Amino acid sequence: MTKPNISNNVEPELIAGWLGTRSVARGLPAPVPDHGGWRVDTAQETEQRRYVFAGPADGIRELALSITTPFTFIKMCGTAAQLLALVPQHWQLQRVGYLMTHAATSDVMPVLPPGYRLEIAIDHPFPATVARIFSDDGALAASGYAMEDGGFFIYDRIAVDAAHQRRGLGRAIMAALGTTQQSNAAQRVLVATEAGCALYATLGWVVRSPYSTVEIKARQD
Repeated sequence: MTKPNISNNVEPELIAGWLGTRSVARGLPAPVPDHGGWRVDTAQETEQRRYVFAGPADGIRELALSITTPFTFIKMCGTAAQLLALVPQHWQLQRVGYLMTHAATSDVMPVLPPGYRLEIAIDHPFPATVARIFSDDGALAASGYAMEDGGFFIYDRIAVDAAHQRRGLGRAIMAALGTTQQSNAAQRVLVATEAGCALYATLGWVVRSPYSTVEIKARQD
């Protein structure tokens, strides 16, 4: 797949805004500056904390050497090779994603294919908006979240069930969430998988950078 307009020059303000809004949407602690990036103490069963960087930074080397606890992630705007060059060998590469932005704000409520219905609500107890598409038999076919805060409008956890793919439901979720944006000046941001990147590119989203992740493994002594 060809990625349009890829640039590794990602403004730290963009990452800070996206990460802060993501924390609000998920009810997580606010990001804290750390080693030239940001730390989020997620305190979840499979992720205790994550460190996020706008690009390759010297602080990543020192940080990676200091960490010994599992379920810790370092995430960076840049290629897998760039990130792996900064961490010891006991860090394991995860699937690479793509940081993407979008300039337009002209969404209209989607028309669903027959056999589906759309629900939009607030994700209580969190403030994010959630859009869900159900099939006529009540099964959850697709879902996604969005949050606007501090000049940023982020899309999060966009998913289409395998049994309902290739029916335009991903596009419908994106459009439905887009209609909830309040400020035309808010910057739209998301991080996509490889498959998601292909879809979002057709909707006018631009890849700003690969988004690479490593996770610490237990040392083999």
